[in-house]
Amino acid sequence: MEYRDIIFEPGEVARVILNRPRYHNAQPPRMIEEMDDAFTRAVNDPDTRVVVLSGNGDSFSAGHDLGTPESVADREERGHVREPKSNYTSGRAYWYEASMRWRNLPIPTIAMVHGYCIYGGWIFASAMDFVFAANNALFLPSHTQYFTAPWDLGTRRAKEILYEGRFITAQEAYDYGFVNRLFAPEDLERETLGYAARVAENARFQLRQVKFSVNSCQDMQGFTAFSDSAFQTYFVTSVVRSDPLRGPNGERRMEGVAHAKELLKRGFPERQS
Repeated sequence: MEYRDIIFEPGEVARVILNRPRYHNAQPPRMIEEMDDAFTRAVNDPDTRVVVLSGNGDSFSAGHDLGTPESVADREERGHVREPKSNYTSGRAYWYEASMRWRNLPIPTIAMVHGYCIYGGWIFASAMDFVFAANNALFLPSHTQYFTAPWDLGTRRAKEILYEGRFITAQEAYDYGFVNRLFAPEDLERETLGYAARVAENARFQLRQVKFSVNSCQDMQGFTAFSDSAFQTYFVTSVVRSDPLRGPNGERRMEGVAHAKELLKRGFPERQS
């Protein structure tokens, strides 16, 4: 498969790099397909021990692509239409089922996050085994197709943040347990790849068995059943709400992201340098 929206670097520590910096790595369906292909290549390479997911440019990912020219042209070429049945099928395939596959990849995965990590960006990060982040990154969770916030943050904390609809700082994300390690922006890549290299010193089968057991622990607590139910709830919500993609001047935007950015301007939360 020819990659246009990502860069794939195979190896013992393989790299999957989101590569739409002009759009802050907004996510069209093609990006999901390319990531799926790259992850499959990594799994099928017996020399690969770890995969690191990151983003080119200023941010990890600003979330779903709401209508860049390239994405619109790609949707038209594929015959995708914006109506409930098509939205259900594509939303489930691209942002729920793909995320669940990535969560269950039989090799360790690390999200290396900098800049903005919004909605779909949170999905990408949460589907990885763990998250390393720059200490000035900003995260925005939401009730998305792959909804993991109660698991990532705890139920009471998830309600608190989702009701307010605000960004959380990298330090908060670390304190709440979503981020595993924080680094200065200039140290993030070096430290992440250093950790990945140490993980890669272990036998691949041993790493696979650890991942299987830990994911099974979550599943016995209801993770997969909950996530599937949450997608159904998300879709019903997306059908009955008023158009959230239309801004006051006719531009396409996510109402929740606009609200969170307004709160950020008002100082909620305080952004740490």
